[in-house]
Amino acid sequence: MRIILYTGKGGVGKTSVAAATACKIAGEGKKVLVLSTDQAHSLGDSFGVKLSDEPVEINENLYAMEIDSIIENEKAWSNIKGYIEKLMMLKSEKNIESEELLVFPGFEELLSLLKIKDIYDEGIYDVLIVDCAPTGETMSLLKFPDLFKWWMEKLFPIKRKGAKIAKPIIEATVKIPMPSDEAFDDIEKIYSKIDELHSLILNKDVVSLRIVTTPEKIVVKEAKRSFSYLHLFNYNVDGIIINKIFSEDSLMGYFEKWKKIQNESIEDIYQSFKGIPIFKLELMNNELREYDMLKKVGDSIYRDVNPEEILFKDKIFTVETDKEGYLLRINMPFIDKKELKLSQKGDEITISIKNERRSLILPNKLQSKEIASAKYNDGSLNIYFS
Repeated sequence: MRIILYTGKGGVGKTSVAAATACKIAGEGKKVLVLSTDQAHSLGDSFGVKLSDEPVEINENLYAMEIDSIIENEKAWSNIKGYIEKLMMLKSEKNIESEELLVFPGFEELLSLLKIKDIYDEGIYDVLIVDCAPTGETMSLLKFPDLFKWWMEKLFPIKRKGAKIAKPIIEATVKIPMPSDEAFDDIEKIYSKIDELHSLILNKDVVSLRIVTTPEKIVVKEAKRSFSYLHLFNYNVDGIIINKIFSEDSLMGYFEKWKKIQNESIEDIYQSFKGIPIFKLELMNNELREYDMLKKVGDSIYRDVNPEEILFKDKIFTVETDKEGYLLRINMPFIDKKELKLSQKGDEITISIKNERRSLILPNKLQSKEIASAKYNDGSLNIYFS
């Protein structure tokens, strides 16, 4: 199965572009599912159909669904949630505030990813198109496999076997209940799923992301930031879609000043994302709704290009050797050096860009080495080890 995720700043038209792509691929005979991970769902509005947590047939070969985080929460989390609730209720009564505390930040995004993994494992569809939430939430979604694994290890460091031995002593002396077998089952299941999920979303032969932008300087800057953050987490961006371009005829009179702004932004996109396929879509004279209109838009965006293909593949992390030792090169364009921080602790390095941070385990050949120096130039972070 091929998986394509569409992301971008809020209001750029991600949902319409994702739906249009799905219509084009389905029209060429492939079985396609398009789903929304955005909690403010609008995918159903695009098709003019009420969607649910189960796939709904839109047209021949085309299905759509909107992930319901409450349903997914209960499926994946109920036993662990029950255990944490016990811990929280030791000294207080259950109330609305305690219920809200059990909705962990970003957990809805993780459930969306796990649902994508479940659909992939079922293998019913040829292509899965994902309409992601706006950029910030999408980054939460994509970095969660790393963060959640760390979080779970800190919260549940004790193994099942050790827990059974220690349970009577701990519960009698510390008066803290230990996780039940069912809670441990859920923990192990989520661990396993997250490991498999991480491998899947880093598989550049299966998963790629496409950034939707509009020809406005603020939105283009956001697209560049997204691109940098996605590279930090080793995700492959294989396309940029410039949406809502004003036609030449419309940029007359009152709108004439937009002509220069638009042309400069489009030129900036072409210069900045060299090598990556760029697609353009003019602002339509009708709303992008209903199957026929979306199919037309899909044809207009991709023309003779098959959107199902991997359109571009970039090697983001490379390890090289030179006379000074080892060099870890990370391809991360559009970064302000002043916002970049780097640290090392044992075999783990942490890279921070403004408000985004990633800790990663070094490749085997670098684990016994220490950072000697680091430079950022020509869109690459070069870390030297000795």
